[in-house]
Amino acid sequence: MKTLEKISEKMMMWLGTPISIAVHTVVFIGIFSLRLFNWPMDQILLVLTTAVSLEAIYLSIFIQMSVNKTKATIAGVEKDIDDIQEDVQEISEDISDDEDDDDEMIKTIKDIEKRMVKLHKEIIDIKSTPRGN
Repeated sequence: MKTLEKISEKMMMWLGTPISIAVHTVVFIGIFSLRLFNWPMDQILLVLTTAVSLEAIYLSIFIQMSVNKTKATIAGVEKDIDDIQEDVQEISEDISDDEDDDDEMIKTIKDIEKRMVKLHKEIIDIKSTPRGN
């Protein structure tokens, strides 16, 4: 089954190339050139119609295979995007928590600063008070 998948994938890739256009053009010219060998026009058109119909069936199958493959790839990318969004959410929450911690730290530092200023004033007051010796 893997061999068939590889062949069909190569066909899908080949059908979208300029070489494919050239080959199709040569085949169609070849079918119409059957008139040079005295083939009746109704038989030429029958061969052409049959060839084009078969090709259309195969092309639609290749297109559907390509759509299925793309859909599977997109599903994988969507999962990766969901994982990335979860990571971003966690990082955002961590940053928010850090900011809350920073706010608490700033409040604590300001409180310590006020206490130190008050303590400094008390020390100055104690030093400036005459001693009872």
